[in-house]
Amino acid sequence: MSSIATLDQLLEQTASLHHHLCPRQVLGVRMGMLAGRWLGVDLPQSNKRVFVFMETDGCGSDGVSVATGAWVGRRTMRVLDFGKVAATFVDTASGAAVRIHPHPESRARAIAAAPEARDRWHAQLLGYRRLTDEGLLVAEPVALTVDLATLISRPGARSLCSMCGEEIMNERELHRSGEVLCRSCAGQTYYALASPVPSEIPARHATGWASR
Repeated sequence: MSSIATLDQLLEQTASLHHHLCPRQVLGVRMGMLAGRWLGVDLPQSNKRVFVFMETDGCGSDGVSVATGAWVGRRTMRVLDFGKVAATFVDTASGAAVRIHPHPESRARAIAAAPEARDRWHAQLLGYRRLTDEGLLVAEPVALTVDLATLISRPGARSLCSMCGEEIMNERELHRSGEVLCRSCAGQTYYALASPVPSEIPARHATGWASR
């Protein structure tokens, strides 16, 4: 199957998100379109069949989202902070997965493909559109090392942290000594409460905000 939307249509959509078009958006769109062809799935999707592991945030991820219909807000994309313009696309119906990233020579090839461009940035912008899939991207079949079903979880899965009382969704709670804990209260946190706590913000306590 081929992608439903054309390259130009998808680039127009991703440009509207940023109010401009940049080379990494083009890369993201091309990666998403190639994934649809590789998996044999019509993209962008209107369901949740394709799940994407995106290896960085930023412009490229929006290009992938526009091309595939996989979004963080729809829980069909997970952003991993690997710092790479790369993504793994998973067909949840068949289990097939492909990891796609720019060819190591993609920049040089893009510049060569757009000799009329006024600088390297514009050459990449044009060249990434002109190169063939084989000249621009590398696609490799892969097998996941994580359980996708556990990652996605199930609708309505909720619990309350025994310490802070905050709601935990998607079965992300931890169980310690008979208590249900969120990852922050279990020590897996990325923040610390300011001291002193501003008066308008209630401090965490055992009973918490369970009544919300």
